[in-house]
Amino acid sequence: MTILEEIISGKKKEVAERKRHTSLGYLENSMFFSRETLSLRQSLRDEAKTGIIAEFKRKSPSKGVINSLADVSHITTGYAREGASGLSVLTDSKFFGGSIDDLLIARKFNSIPVLRKEFIIDEFQVVESKASGADAILLLAAVLEKEEINRFARLSHSLGMEVILEVHSMSELELINEQIDIIGVNNRDLRTFSVDINVSVKIAEKIPEQFLKISESGISLASAVSYLRRVGYDGFLIGEHFMKTEDPVSAFSSFINEIKSGNVKD
Repeated sequence: MTILEEIISGKKKEVAERKRHTSLGYLENSMFFSRETLSLRQSLRDEAKTGIIAEFKRKSPSKGVINSLADVSHITTGYAREGASGLSVLTDSKFFGGSIDDLLIARKFNSIPVLRKEFIIDEFQVVESKASGADAILLLAAVLEKEEINRFARLSHSLGMEVILEVHSMSELELINEQIDIIGVNNRDLRTFSVDINVSVKIAEKIPEQFLKISESGISLASAVSYLRRVGYDGFLIGEHFMKTEDPVSAFSSFINEIKSGNVKD
């Protein structure tokens, strides 16, 4: 069993348990369910911002604990203050050390778009995302069928949220439909967790022009951002590069200053 298969197996049990204890009615009456969402697409296109979706995560299956003491309110507000176009919050507990509470806190203290980063396999999680303050959700081509992607994306739109479809291969581009707002190319193979930034380079020209494109994972150099912009990417999801430091906000600020200065290092 691959790590991804293990994650999805556990996620099915987790979601079934959450559905037993939390009704859709309860979610629909929650604090954030009726709030007007913010557009991640518009924020990524805002030239006054950085084009970076800064991610908050405590650990990963490949690296283990990254930053166990991280404070979600301090770090996400710092990212927003320094010009992040959006925030990504991992809510998987077992493998990434996250929680719905992290998402709720990020939403409460910030006024920029928030992406819920999760292994979504059920409509319940889409409704839960809206109720927890998400402006966008991520759907994984690696674990969903075409019909599921279409169904979850339609539900997301009906709730006012945007949708990122994450792909890692040319064949997964066949799962794109008109309900998708952003195509995210993950440079990390979720089956082996190996990383290759050239995945984004190879796939870029095959993504239909009407979709906003972001590159995800393995981006640690300002020069990589500059290069990926040249091959057509509009945004970048970066987390571990900042979170592994003692001061993620300062690391983010330094990274942005390097990009703005044009003095990028290879």
